[in-house]
Order: sequence, then structure tokens, then C-alpha cells
Amino acid sequence: MKKRYTEEVSIFMRLAIIAFAFLTLAGFARASAVAGHDYVVLDVPQRQESKGKIEVIEFFSWGCPHCYDFYPLLGQWVARLPKDVIFKRIPVGLGHPEWDTLVRTYYALQTTGDLARLDTAIYEAIHQEHVALFDEKSIAAWVGQHGVNVAAFTQAFHSFDVETSVGRSEQTAIDYRAGGIPTIAVGGRYTVTGEPAKILAVADELIAKTRAEDGKPKK
Repeated sequence: MKKRYTEEVSIFMRLAIIAFAFLTLAGFARASAVAGHDYVVLDVPQRQESKGKIEVIEFFSWGCPHCYDFYPLLGQWVARLPKDVIFKRIPVGLGHPEWDTLVRTYYALQTTGDLARLDTAIYEAIHQEHVALFDEKSIAAWVGQHGVNVAAFTQAFHSFDVETSVGRSEQTAIDYRAGGIPTIAVGGRYTVTGEPAKILAVADELIAKTRAEDGKPKK
């Protein structure tokens, strides 16, 4: 009974956070974001891989409670992004060994084709079920229980390709000056962090700003 009550309270709190975030988003959208206060202008703009698109990147970790709270709101926001915007996610460790393991897990599951299926489940396991998915043994056991080929996962976990992806993620976070998460980067020029609704409201402004700077109409 206590566990059920705790879960119900947790769900209620998350719904309340989402509702509050949308109300805040609506109010914040009436204001204009200020560089240096609401967002950071990168000293060195980063090269965009998707030609003709505005790249939006989320730096996150499955182990981060703020990222977990941000996740459902972000998903709804991403679903409404214009066609000229491409969204990417980059898992980072930021010096936390247990998060470093989750970065490697992200790319290993991407390799085995199980990432999309287990993305939400991993968040829920860590933050709702309090499963300690912070070392290879625990993670391998958990993914095996959730339909992943453990041998294929383990091979991918230690592969050169995953090692390369892990290194690239950390370097990209450094290049974007993403010292905290969740952080959203827009157009290789701007980053924003803070309260969930504010992040997304500012990101909307920065998308429009990037589009205007590039002299492109909204698609």
C-alpha cells in the first residue's frame, strides 16, 4: 500500500511539474530572451552535420533526476518542432563514473537496435523503481531481462565504435560548454539550461533567431 501511495504521489508530482511548465512556457514566451542571462552565445560556433537544417541537441543522462523530469515535456516539444529543425540527443557523464557507464549503455543499445524501445524504461527503472543501473554487470542483467541479447549487448558495450561514440559525446559537451544537464543547444551557436519550461521557451526563440540569421523562411 505504501509503495502504491508513493508511486501515485510521484506520478501526481510529475504531472504537476508538466502542467506548471506549460503555464510558465506560455508566460515566458511573451518575453524576449537575453544573451548572457537566458542563454549562452558560444565563442566558437560548432559545425552542423545536417545541411540545411537547424540542429537542436539535448545533452542529458538517464541518471540525472532533472533530465528525468524534463523528459516528458521535452518529448511533447520535440513532436511539434518545425520541419527545418532536426533534434538529436547526446548522453554525457560530466565526470560521474556511473553516468559514464550509462553513456556507453546508450550507444550499445543503439547498436543492438533496442534503444528506442528501452529509453523510457531505463529512466523509470532508475528514478521510479530505484534500480542501480550504474555498472556493466547490473545493466547487462537488466537489459537481458528486457529482451536484449546480452552477448550482442556486451560485445557492443566494449566495441571500438561505442568507445568512439562515448569519446565524441564528451568532447561535444566540452565544445558546447555543457557543464550541467539538461542543456539544449541550438544551431551550433547557443545553449540554454535551467528550468524546463524556460529552456524550451528560450530554445523556441533561438530556433527563430537562427532561422532569421540564416535568412531562411520557416518550413
